[in-house]
Amino acid sequence: MKKFKLALISLLIITVLSFRLNATTSIKVALILDTSNSMDGLIDQAKSQLWSVVNELATAKCNGETPDLQIALYEYGNDRLPMREGYIRLLTQFTGDLDLISKKLFALKTDGGSEFCGQVIESALKELDWEDYPNDLKLIFIAGNEPFDQGNVSFREVCNTTRDKDITVNTIYCGNFNEGVQTHWKEGASISGGEYMNIDQDRQYIYIKSPYDERILKLNGRLNKTYIAYGEKGDSYLIRQAEQDNNARSMNAEVAIKRTASKSKSVYKNVQWDLVDASEEEGFDLEALSPKELPEEMKNMSIKEKKIYIEAKQKERKEIMSEINNLSKKRDLFVIKQSANNSGKMLDQAIIQSVKTQAKARNFQFEEEK
Repeated sequence: MKKFKLALISLLIITVLSFRLNATTSIKVALILDTSNSMDGLIDQAKSQLWSVVNELATAKCNGETPDLQIALYEYGNDRLPMREGYIRLLTQFTGDLDLISKKLFALKTDGGSEFCGQVIESALKELDWEDYPNDLKLIFIAGNEPFDQGNVSFREVCNTTRDKDITVNTIYCGNFNEGVQTHWKEGASISGGEYMNIDQDRQYIYIKSPYDERILKLNGRLNKTYIAYGEKGDSYLIRQAEQDNNARSMNAEVAIKRTASKSKSVYKNVQWDLVDASEEEGFDLEALSPKELPEEMKNMSIKEKKIYIEAKQKERKEIMSEINNLSKKRDLFVIKQSANNSGKMLDQAIIQSVKTQAKARNFQFEEEK
């Protein structure tokens, strides 16, 4: 019996190690945003530039494979948040559900408050599932414009802890570079081994129209029709997808186009409510779904007919995604050529620059580096 127990324990250890070694590498980004009164420009940049960040990170490769992109979201420094919790709120745990991240960003409202950077970073350490896979890229981005040393939690101790846990804190000061240095934003990043940056929070993108825009946006409409909502909440998720399309359009055409490009990439997956994405997952069992979990047009289909229907949508989606990707690349080149010399870094540029710099130490490569 003793030998059997030892053998069983050994088998479990080997299984766990094998799982961890074979697990998909992840890029984990915790985005912490100051939502106090003066931060409307920062929040607008976060809303409008989410898809620019996603598009850049979607080109990442690690050992030849595309890593999972997981984003968590915090807000802090807002009087609407509980004082006893340090004016801090976790909006979402790490998730690959990009429509959820978009929804949470568009729900943010600014209000006056106290900004406790050390405390919100500590909360991110305790509340988020960072796991411990050796090749994962684990990053915190905190943005704001008040002194970094406010509150009862020492940012120095917290940032030392993040470094010990292989989590890098990058700080983004919304204002003058030297002011951020003087108010300890640079020190916080340095302790953790991260990067200190400043941005102009009130700067906005200038939309440059290209010959490809109208076609890309039309393809987005066709792409949406390839989704097959299933399950109890499938229809609500489908509605949410359309709502986030509308939110992107409400910012400007540039944002809507960037979002469409994101939806054409592998990081935009909706296995929890879309049968096309779900059918590509290992272990998915179409036969286990009851008729009431299926859309009306599939309820009376045979299993063979259901598979044919899903495969047809899958094929159509891949063709549309390929065309969107090709047009998006042409558009990017066109915009670069038409753009004037832009000065003043924005939120997406700060995040992308830091991720790419720190990813090199983890054997990550990006499209333009191949």
